[in-house]
Amino acid sequence: MVNKPWRRLNGERIENIKESVNQAIIRETKAGNKLKVCIGTDSQVYGKVIEFATVIVFLREKKGGFMFIHNEKVTRKMSIKERMLQEVAMSIDIAYRLCDLLDEYDVELEVHADINTDPQFKSNAALNEAMGYILSMGFVFKAKPDAFASSSCANKMV
Repeated sequence: MVNKPWRRLNGERIENIKESVNQAIIRETKAGNKLKVCIGTDSQVYGKVIEFATVIVFLREKKGGFMFIHNEKVTRKMSIKERMLQEVAMSIDIAYRLCDLLDEYDVELEVHADINTDPQFKSNAALNEAMGYILSMGFVFKAKPDAFASSSCANKMV
């Protein structure tokens, strides 16, 4: 597994993700912005390599947003269902690491799954497990078409 460090959209490295999230919340709160955080992961298969991108999207109420990005590559064959659940596990991992901090500042958190709610799509095979996993961890769950953090933001980083 190749694990890249967290970074900002401009490529600037983030050494400590929890501290960077803390600083971002403090900065945005001082600027008078109400924040919401959405976390999502997407993946892409390139031959024998699967690349994952996880994003932490900070939404400023009525004032745009910004995100932090993390990429990982694995050399392993996975079924579509296994890959979808791996994406969810990666999102939950970072959400769990940040939830105490977000609770402290009363920042709303959503976990977005790049899984289609339409049974005609292959990713739908993982919908029930993904939803159960996210909800059982106490997080707000969003799937396509409402899961922009994974299906739009992370999708562009993979």
